[in-house]
Amino acid sequence: MSSLIRWNPTRDMLDLRREFDRLFANALDLPQFGSEISTWGLALDVVEHDDAYVVKASIPGVAPDDVDITLADNVLTIRGEFKEDKDVKEEQYRMRERRTGSFTRSVTLPTAVNRDNIEATYDNGVLTLNVPKAEEVKPKRIAIKLGKNGKKKVIEG
Repeated sequence: MSSLIRWNPTRDMLDLRREFDRLFANALDLPQFGSEISTWGLALDVVEHDDAYVVKASIPGVAPDDVDITLADNVLTIRGEFKEDKDVKEEQYRMRERRTGSFTRSVTLPTAVNRDNIEATYDNGVLTLNVPKAEEVKPKRIAIKLGKNGKKKVIEG
């Protein structure tokens, strides 16, 4: 005896999507569809200048007091939390795509930095860190005397 199972295209499509999300999430270490995100990475821009690194992170809606920035062994770490809206009940949402939960991101800086002069600013949801390089790694100008007349030529290195 065989039984009939009613076909549900919505369920089948969601199952297929979950399988694809699981496949790519495992390969790329991303959060999966339908799973709660408790900790996730923060996208950063890191620009190197001659005298400093500039690190930028977009964290709209996060108060500066809720962000923790540390530097240890040339590893810069930014931690914080996107807080959930408590004013709206779960069943009132029609769509909910904004992330909530804690975030953390660490980046190893390739050269020594001056930890005492790091500056952090927060403007329009963008956290900007100015991380000056240590004096010993900054480019230095060396003057060379030419011939007998003693004229100097500056070489940058």
